[in-house]
Amino acid sequence: MNDADTFRPTEAPTDTDARLRALDTRLERTNELLRRMLAEVAKTPSTHAIFVDAGYVHAAAGLLVAGTEDRRSFDLDAEGLIEAFIDTARTIFADSRLLRVYWYDGARRRIHTPEQQAIAELPDVKVRLGNLNASNQQKGVDSLIRTDLESLARHRAISDAALVGGDEDLVSAVEAAQGYGARVHLWGIEAAEGRNQAEALLWEVDSQRTFELDFCRPYVTRRPVTTYENEGEPPPSREEVRFVGAQIAAAWLAERGRDRLAELLPGAPYLPGAIDQDLLVEAERLLSRSLRGHAALRRSLRDGFWQHLKAQY
Repeated sequence: MNDADTFRPTEAPTDTDARLRALDTRLERTNELLRRMLAEVAKTPSTHAIFVDAGYVHAAAGLLVAGTEDRRSFDLDAEGLIEAFIDTARTIFADSRLLRVYWYDGARRRIHTPEQQAIAELPDVKVRLGNLNASNQQKGVDSLIRTDLESLARHRAISDAALVGGDEDLVSAVEAAQGYGARVHLWGIEAAEGRNQAEALLWEVDSQRTFELDFCRPYVTRRPVTTYENEGEPPPSREEVRFVGAQIAAAWLAERGRDRLAELLPGAPYLPGAIDQDLLVEAERLLSRSLRGHAALRRSLRDGFWQHLKAQY
């Protein structure tokens, strides 16, 4: 046996060993943090939101139930319909909580109508308004939907989005939300004939659901058609119609008060659709004459209505 075999020294720890032990320690700490994070995620319920294009709902439900897309021809129980949407979502997303319902509609100068204000006051409902042009077409609603969908998905505020709409312009909103990991579920209303949702939109979403006639019927009520006698007589004069407009304004103000008047005035000379329709129906009742097809007389009616209201402010 030689000296080398008898006196072999113990090898000292190297820098590599120290680095490996430090790396093991850091990995263990990282794994512990991941375990804690996953445990917290498991405790946190998923969240869903409902995005409703009110223009689509009015058009599709009105055509299906009342046979018309004209909002002036029927009443929509928005509160009841929203509750039905919430109940449906509660069934589908059983282990998820509702963030809120977003209700997108159009209004002139983005000023809430009384009906939109009533919807905005509902719990868990947020009304978002686009503009309404001279042809009563919504402008800017699709961009509002995209902004909200993308923002909520990006901040992980929702895991699922129920989208009630049908416009192809919503495809980009769906893609944006999905890009951040949210699932988008398209809800639609049965088409009276053909299809009322864009194919491109149907292709992009994660699931689809259609609400049929029986679901929609309780929330749509057709307004009665009033018949008038003596239709062969000449129409009333502009002054007579203007006076009737002022009468109706006085009754409207007595019933609703000055606070509601202050809300209505910024929209002058336009009237919210529902108020304009009620004004016409009441004027025809008082005159016992139809004003349909008499654009000049209807302008006189609105002039009388506004003239009285402005005089009282």
